[in-house]
Amino acid sequence: MPFALPHIVAGFIAVMVGYTSSVILIIQAATAAGADAAQVSSWLWTLGIGMGISCIGLSLYYRIPALTAWSTPGAALLITSLGNFTLAEAIGAFIISSLLITLCGISGWFDRLMRHIPAPLAAAMLAGVLLRFGLDLFKVAPQDPLLLGSLLLAFLLGRHLWPRYTMVLVLTSGIAICALRGELQLGGVHWQLATPVWISPTFSLDALLGIALPLFIVTMTSQNMPGITILRAHGYQPATSSLISWTGLTGLLLAPFGGYAFNLAAITAAICMGKEVDPDANRRWPAAVWAGCFYLLTGCFGATVAALFTAFPATLITCVAGLALLGTIGSSLHTALQHDEAREAALLTFIITASGISLLGVGAACWGLLIGFGLHLLQPRPRGRAKQ
Repeated sequence: MPFALPHIVAGFIAVMVGYTSSVILIIQAATAAGADAAQVSSWLWTLGIGMGISCIGLSLYYRIPALTAWSTPGAALLITSLGNFTLAEAIGAFIISSLLITLCGISGWFDRLMRHIPAPLAAAMLAGVLLRFGLDLFKVAPQDPLLLGSLLLAFLLGRHLWPRYTMVLVLTSGIAICALRGELQLGGVHWQLATPVWISPTFSLDALLGIALPLFIVTMTSQNMPGITILRAHGYQPATSSLISWTGLTGLLLAPFGGYAFNLAAITAAICMGKEVDPDANRRWPAAVWAGCFYLLTGCFGATVAALFTAFPATLITCVAGLALLGTIGSSLHTALQHDEAREAALLTFIITASGISLLGVGAACWGLLIGFGLHLLQPRPRGRAKQ
């Protein structure tokens, strides 16, 4: 496996952004289910190990940046729904949800659905999902203009002088500035290995309806659908059914230890697919493998690594994520809007996705694709032109 520094840094940034943006949701969800400290640590161990093994295995086998993740919308859902159930019932619901995801992959219906999404709409959805990271980048200015200005300068210098090492320069510059200002809160980080804790499942109809089905729907529409779309928007042709099946099987095996949902990553995956990682799209997959290695590390040390990532200032994470995704946002908008006949549908997809709405338990990305695709079907096709 290549040891190119841009691959390693992209993998690290992807994991850092994933953990700092939502690890608190995992802890809150586990606590809402009645988990004690050892069981919360087990959840973090399980999720890290599951994501690490699946990232490494799928990326090595398919030679694409197949990044997996926990379901962030799913964690948010669990925080509000687990209070009415026992921890054993929650584990049973996780198993059922993962089983449904596995069946979706094996049956192939999800793959058939995704093949009908036009490329401009897929790119528009990707741009909409990532837009908030670009906007949040400049919201940092009133809070920390020095950090933002320094990282923008590092980004521009990197793009001009060392394009492949742009994010390496940005990340090291940001960490150095925060360290010099004493903003890295490392005093509370104590290294301790996490251990898995088995929780025997209990199955109930109430948990099926209240946890399993909503978790399944949210994971498929808000995570797996954008995950497949992002891969295709970057020119990859993933084996959709196999990828979905493997994430479901991972959940089936690890649910008793707290692995509530595994799915394809969307936002963090895009960090491993940009031109800064490698000019050749066929050589970007090692970034996802390195992300898997960092996930394994985070799993082994559980809550300790979560504390380490939260020691980084929020403004630093926001700036690094925004700069890492700028190129992907730009190329996605270009792809989405370059075809006249698909422009309106793509624009509608982009706006709805970027709005962040959630209706009937379905996220903005899915609504954007559905409504944009509906408009796309209604629009007349010019004669003699291939369907876009």
